[in-house]
Amino acid sequence: MVHRRWLRPLFLLLPTLLLVGPARAAQIEETTLPNGLKVILQEEHKAPVVTFQVWYKVGSRNEVTGKTGLSHLTEHMMFKGTQNHGKGEFSRIVAKNGGTENAFTSTDYTAYFENFAADRINLSLELEPDRMQNLTVDPKEFLLERDVVMEERRMRTDDDPYGYLTEYLYAQSFVAHPYHNPVLGWMTDIQRLTRDDLYHHYKTYYIPNNATVVVVGDFDRKTLLPKIESAFGSIPKGNNPPTTAIIEPEQRGQRRTVARREAQLPFVFIAYPAPNFRSPDVYALSVLLNLLSTGKSSRLYRSLVYDQQTALDAGGHYEGLTTDPELFYIYAMARPDKEPQEIERSLLAEVERIKSDPISETELTKAKNQVEAAYVMGQDSNFFEAMELGTAETVGAGIGYVEHYVENIRKVTAEEVQRVAKAYFIEDHRNTGVLIPVLGKEGSPGEGAPEKPSGTSKGG
Repeated sequence: MVHRRWLRPLFLLLPTLLLVGPARAAQIEETTLPNGLKVILQEEHKAPVVTFQVWYKVGSRNEVTGKTGLSHLTEHMMFKGTQNHGKGEFSRIVAKNGGTENAFTSTDYTAYFENFAADRINLSLELEPDRMQNLTVDPKEFLLERDVVMEERRMRTDDDPYGYLTEYLYAQSFVAHPYHNPVLGWMTDIQRLTRDDLYHHYKTYYIPNNATVVVVGDFDRKTLLPKIESAFGSIPKGNNPPTTAIIEPEQRGQRRTVARREAQLPFVFIAYPAPNFRSPDVYALSVLLNLLSTGKSSRLYRSLVYDQQTALDAGGHYEGLTTDPELFYIYAMARPDKEPQEIERSLLAEVERIKSDPISETELTKAKNQVEAAYVMGQDSNFFEAMELGTAETVGAGIGYVEHYVENIRKVTAEEVQRVAKAYFIEDHRNTGVLIPVLGKEGSPGEGAPEKPSGTSKGG
């Protein structure tokens, strides 16, 4: 699946998909088992299918200097066998029963899922408790998978100019907080990770009191909950994992990264530190993101791509559902005949315009309608419904954030949007990343227009 930090199709949708109304809230049931496992159930009887997800509160945020990449590598190893199911058996069982399975790692969490016909849900109740407590981590398999992850990093970051630029943009934006580190880990760290490092990481974080089970689909909660209690309830509660309480110091001056790589087109990021769900400004920032960068009628796309014709693409990203405050960034890919300085000036001009020019009620209403429309479309997928619940619960927002998101978006005014733009788009808080294409071996830019990285999947 994906890991956060990239311009990725899945998580780029989350800020607008994490919405719910009162009718849905009545269908959600939360339970905490005696061993600390949180269980969230939501019945959806529109189709005879179900998604079963297990979320662990561990990601690159929980790693220390010199051991980065452990969470992602552990995700890979979770498919390599337990005491009860050999290598590859997990995936074979799921496929044999017509299901799909995968996993994803982010800065804040690692999650695993299976999508089945509703009458196959008992397979998840067999497989997931097993790998929560019985992972073997064979030394030979560890070394093989470590090599796979190193190759994944080469492909998605070292050999991809956009991935490379994104990584260093975050590294310069966070000087103290572990969001500084890439989810994949630094290559020099991955090379030195050992089997014992990974097994210790697994035993520390893969415990029921650090996990949440989320199930959405066609089931009867009165029948399913006792089965979950029976399957997971005997797993012992572990010691509470160490907490990460590092606060990023306030930025006091612009920072800039320039990457010179083989590529066809210049690319510019502009990022600002922004609060997460713990701030009431999260709702106005979500609307601001929509105004600036959602769709071809957004301000950035309309101005840079259509009107000025200086860019081939333009957009932005803000994710309020993170454990700690993250970034609000905008970006643009230059046309072949344009210089990155021109793109950067155009992006900054739009930043200043939204801070100074009044936002019309028509534009504001359109943005809110787009947010709600995205919510309605998101409800067609059990998987996305479970994703929004799992994300909110795991980062600490709780399902209350999900339940009241739409009504809070509806309350946002044009004045609030302009206020947060002024509050967070501060010159001394600006982080800029610029990709400058250089000539390849044949005397021309690197082959092919670079693609936006899409993330990681189990097994690479």
